Order: sequence, then C-alpha cells, then structure tokens
Amino acid sequence: MIDSLIRQYLERSQLFANVSLESVEHLFERCRPMTLERGEHLLEPGAANDHLYLLLDGELRVYLHDRNMPEHAVLGEGNCVGEMSLLDGQPASALVLAARDSRLLAVPHEVVWSLVDCSHGVARNLLAIITGRVRDSNQALVALQAKSLEFEAAGSVDALTGIHNRRWLLEAFPRAMARCERDEKPLCLVIADIDLFRNFNGRFGYLTGDAVLRRMANRLADGLRAQDLIARYGGEEFVVLLPQASLADALPIAERLRELVAIGSGLQTGEGVTLSCGVAQMVPGESLDALISRADAALLRAKQNGRDRVEVAA
Repeated sequence: MIDSLIRQYLERSQLFANVSLESVEHLFERCRPMTLERGEHLLEPGAANDHLYLLLDGELRVYLHDRNMPEHAVLGEGNCVGEMSLLDGQPASALVLAARDSRLLAVPHEVVWSLVDCSHGVARNLLAIITGRVRDSNQALVALQAKSLEFEAAGSVDALTGIHNRRWLLEAFPRAMARCERDEKPLCLVIADIDLFRNFNGRFGYLTGDAVLRRMANRLADGLRAQDLIARYGGEEFVVLLPQASLADALPIAERLRELVAIGSGLQTGEGVTLSCGVAQMVPGESLDALISRADAALLRAKQNGRDRVEVAA
C-alpha cells in the first residue's frame, strides 16, 4: 500500500493526472522514498541513471552542464526528472540538484515500464512530459541562437555610427574581391577621411565630433549602390568597396561621396566639414592589405594636394 501522504502527493503529480492510483499502487512497493538536502546533487552529466524521480515536495533545478551556466529549468512539486536518460538508456545529460530540502520517490526502470504497460493514462502523461521537455529545449535553443546572432551582429557593427566595423570589413571584403576576380569583374576600393578632424574635435569637443561621424556615415551609406560595401576603418576613416566598378565607374562615386559630406549647414557650429578620398582598382591576385595600402597612398596625396579632393592610386 502507498503511504497516505505520498499518495496525496502522487495524486497531484503530472505523471498520474487522471489516473486511478488503485490500478497501479501495487507497483509502488518497489519504489523508495528519498530526501535531498539543499545543494545536494540528484543527477550529474555523464552519470548512469536507471530511475525516474517524482518530486513530492521541494524544488529541483536543472543545469545543462554545470552551475556556471544559467539554469535550464526549475521543477516544483508534482514534476518528475530523469525520464530522458532512463528511456534512452544513455547517461544523464544535465546536472540536477536540490534548490531546497526536497522529498522524492525513486521509481526503478522496470517499474516505469510496468506502469506504462498497466496504464494508458500513465503512458500518455509520460509522453506529454517528454514532449514538453523537448519543446522547452527547442525554445531554449532558438533563444540561444537568436542571442548568438545578436552578439554576432553587435560584434560586426560600429557602435557609434551604426555601420559595419573593421572586423566585419576584414571578413566581408576579401570574399567580395574573390568573387569579382573569379567572375573577371573590376573592383575598386575607396578610403575616405575627414579633413583636419582632430582640429575639429579640439575646437568643438568630441560630442560634436561624434555627431559629425554619425552624419558622415549615414551620408556615405546613402550615396552608395546596393552592391557596395562600407565600413568604419578607424577614427574618422571609412573604407568603401565597389564591386563590379572600374576606375571610370568609381571616380564619379567617390566625387559624389565627397560632395555629400559637405554638412556645414547642418551643424550648430556653422563649420563646414570636407572629405578627402583615395581610390584604387584591384589588380589580379591582389590582397586586401595591398589594395588598401595603394588607396591609402592616394588618400595621402589628396591631403598633400590641398584636401577636399579625390586622388587615384598609381
């Protein structure tokens, strides 16, 4: 016979919902009550398990690896644990511990199968429990993937300007260059730099300078074609990749970008901001570093020749 107190707990459990305990109570003679003190482990990853544990009273917490990770589930009275490793015969995949002093009923493997054989209600409830666990795991996986994508996006976007950063540039630009070289299409790279930006920051402060960088980034992005790529290279320097563009195509684009950055009328300071650009067309087999280096040399000539102009790499 089942102890009357245990019987009350079992009647409220998920496993025996809408099930008459009289039909299966003889099987509980082979089950044993047990207690766990707060912090005590019930299951550990990699450990063998041949019991289903019914939580009569207390609280269990489930961690997919160890306590350094966020808890995967919190189980209260009426829940069970251990069903996955018991049914598939594999070692436990999660850490399960008592969040507070808890009482459980340990149901041996053979008793679980006898319960399933004796009661369609128990079988349905067990299937519902497992389905719920799988659904919860799927939702946790989706949430983890979404968060991972958020972190990945955050790692590739410049926090100040909202466009891509140098890390993204170093991954995306070589792929675009390889595609153009494979398809025998021209490609150009533009380095754009705000003229005398340090002096501007010194006169008007970094907050105003940040506002200029954000507006410049937006204007540069708006002035590009759909297939073009742009990233903040560092400081006040931006790099633009123009796939399927020869120098004859790239020069008008660079000139348009230079003209778009004349944003003096939009600043409270009344000061104009100008842009210098260096343009280089990729040669067969050229690396990103080499292409940037040639465009940077052209940018330096633009600075030396009076700024607010576009120069082409030799």
